[in-house]
Amino acid sequence: MFRRLPDADLATTATVPLTIDGKPFVAHAGDTVAAALLAAGQVAFRTSAVTGAARGPFCLMGSCFECMVTIDGVADRQACLVPVAAGMRIQTRDGTS
Repeated sequence: MFRRLPDADLATTATVPLTIDGKPFVAHAGDTVAAALLAAGQVAFRTSAVTGAARGPFCLMGSCFECMVTIDGVADRQACLVPVAAGMRIQTRDGTS
């Protein structure tokens, strides 16, 4: 569903090491956390507290709050608004945490 634009020259883009749910991943400099998660194949960022349904990014501009994750131990961060940084620890969330 999501993919990078074909004109993006990823061969010359700097990389940023981080972890997603405890697993190492290398994102591209300038990516948001949401873009890095999508590039890693993660489409569900959290689950609903009420139904347990998988929730993922919708607007990718900070209006909908569907992309909430925990970043470096800080909960309720909007993944679409936070740029990746080296060593960042990203945790997807279930509705109860």
